[in-house]
Amino acid sequence: MASTLVLLSRGLRASRGSSAFKELTRNITPACAFKAGVHSSASKPSEYTNRDHHEDSEPAIQANLKAIRKGEFKSVTNPDAQHFKKPTEQKNSSGEPIIGDTALAHPIWSQEEVYDVNITHKKPVGFIDNFAYLGVQTTRKVFDFLTGYNRTPSPSNAVWVNRLCFLETVAGVPGMVAAMVRHLESLRRMRRDHGWIHTLLEEAENERMHLMVFLQIKQPSLLFRLSVMSTQAIFVSGFSIAYLLSPKLCHRFVGYLEEEAVITYTKLLQQIEDGGMQDWKTKPASQIAINYWRLSQEATMKDVVLAIRADEAHHRVVNHTLSSMRHDDYNPYKPGE
Repeated sequence: MASTLVLLSRGLRASRGSSAFKELTRNITPACAFKAGVHSSASKPSEYTNRDHHEDSEPAIQANLKAIRKGEFKSVTNPDAQHFKKPTEQKNSSGEPIIGDTALAHPIWSQEEVYDVNITHKKPVGFIDNFAYLGVQTTRKVFDFLTGYNRTPSPSNAVWVNRLCFLETVAGVPGMVAAMVRHLESLRRMRRDHGWIHTLLEEAENERMHLMVFLQIKQPSLLFRLSVMSTQAIFVSGFSIAYLLSPKLCHRFVGYLEEEAVITYTKLLQQIEDGGMQDWKTKPASQIAINYWRLSQEATMKDVVLAIRADEAHHRVVNHTLSSMRHDDYNPYKPGE
C-alpha cells in the first residue's frame, strides 16, 4: 500500500509540469471561495490554488504567499484586499461601534404595519396548549404582583422601564436556548436542522436589542442585576430541559408569552397617548433604535415602542406556527422574516 502511494505521488509531481495539467487546473475555482454578494468573490489565498490564479492578485497577497512559503510567518501582513475587508462600522462619540451595527437580519416595519398590530389569542386546544397557557398566566400574575404593576392605573416611568428591562432579559432566553438545543442535536445526530436555527437566533437577538434600547434610558441597580442573574439561572436551566422534552410545549409557551407582551406594549402606548408616559411622545429615540429599525432621525420613543410591539406580534405568530409543526418540518420563515 505504501509503495503504491509513493508511485502515485511521484507521478503527480511529474505531471505538474505538463501543459495538460496546467490547462486542467487553470480555471479551477477553490472550494472555499465565498459567494458573491455575501462576501467577496475572491478566494482566500492558499498554497493549494493554481499559481496562475495568484498572478493577477494584489501585490500584498503575493508578498504574503512568498513569506508563507519561506516560513517567514512574522512578516505576514493583513493586506488591504477586498476579501479581508469587514463591513464599515458606525462609531459613537467615544469611538466604539454602535450597538446593533452588526445585527442579524430582522423585519423592518412600515408605518402602516406598526399601527396594524392587534391583540390576538390562540385558544388552547389539548393538554400541551392548556398547560403552556396556564404557565404563562400564572407567571404574569405573580410578576405583576411583585412589581406593583397593577397597584395603580398609571404606573410611573420608573416602574415601566424596570418592567420592560426585566421582561426583555427573560424574553431573550427561549430563542437562544432553542437554537442551541437544535444546533447540538443536529451535530449529535448528524442531520440537518431544517432551517429553524436562524429564526430562533434572530428572535433571541431581537429581544436582546429591545433590552439594549431601554438601557439607554436607565441603568439598573445592583439589586435589579442580581434579580436578573438568579432568574436567568433558573429559567435557562428549566427551559433547556423543557425544550429537550417537548419543543411543542416550549414554542406554545413562548407564543402565549408574546401575546402578553403585545398586551403590555399596547397598554404602554395608551399611557403614552393619554397617561403618565406622555413625555415619550416627544422624547427622542436613541441612535441605537434609529439604526436598528431604520427610523427617521426625528423618531421618538413612541415610534420605538410601536416597532417593539410589532416585533413581539411577529414572535407571537412565529412561535405559535413552530409549535403547530413537527420537529422535523422545514421552517417556512426565511432569514429576516
